[in-house]
Amino acid sequence: MIFDLWHKTKYSYENGASFCHNITTLKPKTFKGQTVLEYKLEISPTPTDISERLDFFGNTVTRFSIQQNHEELIVIARSKVARDYNLQIEGENFVEGKKVTVAESLELLKGIQPDIIEARQFVLVSPLISDMSTVIKEYALVSFKPERSLYEASYELMQRIFTDFDFVAGFTNIATPLKEVMKEKKGVCQDFAQIAIACVRSMGLPARYVSGYIETVAPEGKEKLIGTDASHAWFSVFIPTLGWVDFDPTNNQIPKNQHIVVAHGRDYYDVPPLKGVIYSTGKSTMDVSVDLRPAKNHQSQQQSQF
Repeated sequence: MIFDLWHKTKYSYENGASFCHNITTLKPKTFKGQTVLEYKLEISPTPTDISERLDFFGNTVTRFSIQQNHEELIVIARSKVARDYNLQIEGENFVEGKKVTVAESLELLKGIQPDIIEARQFVLVSPLISDMSTVIKEYALVSFKPERSLYEASYELMQRIFTDFDFVAGFTNIATPLKEVMKEKKGVCQDFAQIAIACVRSMGLPARYVSGYIETVAPEGKEKLIGTDASHAWFSVFIPTLGWVDFDPTNNQIPKNQHIVVAHGRDYYDVPPLKGVIYSTGKSTMDVSVDLRPAKNHQSQQQSQF
């Protein structure tokens, strides 16, 4: 599949802003199974300074500042992305990798191979996931039995979060503690991803946060997924001998072609779409719009094949 992705963020300032400095994490990643064909970032007003680089986690970040008075800031990211989930998995290797147990994984994680060492950093606490409470561990232990396949345990955790938690927009924000989300059993995709990550890490296993998007218009006959029309988030578990495997607890499914990956991090704190500081007074408002759908020319090619 080839997708067109459009993400617009608009800030409006009651009394204008005289200066702002921002960091965006909006460019999708390129990896086996996902290729960025086109990318363009449009910013209004035109930035005084702008630069792009890769961060510690390999995500593309753009830094820019506006040093003139402005009443609103508009940032639009346009991308064209090719997605093929089948390229991510490797037949028999994938099947065998799914059989590695929780106990075996913990032993393999003691290795010194570069990928193992890199993955171990995702066992540590992070800015928004520092709660490894008894409640978190007890919830995780239901799925993560030593003799179970790590893949099956992670899959079950995804299913349980989908079943036990309600999607309620506006109930939480980035400062809401995990213990409150656990207590109330409601939140949004970022909360569900971070609950899952906390559970996996409480078992001594690596898990990372994935930010991205889901196809806005569902295929014919399919139900529209939760998380469309905005940035989405899910979690990824490192399975030794197999690598990173993604799980979407908000929609109870393995992310495939309908999911576009933008960035990886320890939690949401590492990869927000846009963050920064401004010099201003009064109130400000933010509006976000997202659209991800099959590219028009790709749709035409598909239709001509039938």
